Amino acid sequence: MQALLQQAQNMQQQMATAQEELANTEVTGNASNLVTATVTGGGELVSLTIDPKIVDPEDVETLQDLVIAAIKDANQKAQQLVEQKLGPLAQGGLGGLLG
Repeated sequence: MQALLQQAQNMQQQMATAQEELANTEVTGNASNLVTATVTGGGELVSLTIDPKIVDPEDVETLQDLVIAAIKDANQKAQQLVEQKLGPLAQGGLGGLLG
């Protein structure tokens, strides 16, 4: 029983370390190489860059679509990073120990 508790504590510590690493890791997504968005592994938007040549006051909708696409791309990459980092820990879990 003591070994099981120790293993659970170790997994908890590994999970906390992985989550901290994710919060400090930045991932960049883009849309047509005209808009780039950078998010942390935790999903926080930290940077948004818009190429000036896409700014057209007559076509704001395209710019809005590109911004959304870049943020979605960055968030998808961040989610993949989370799955890579936490996948083994989340899948193993206590369920793997008990059943």
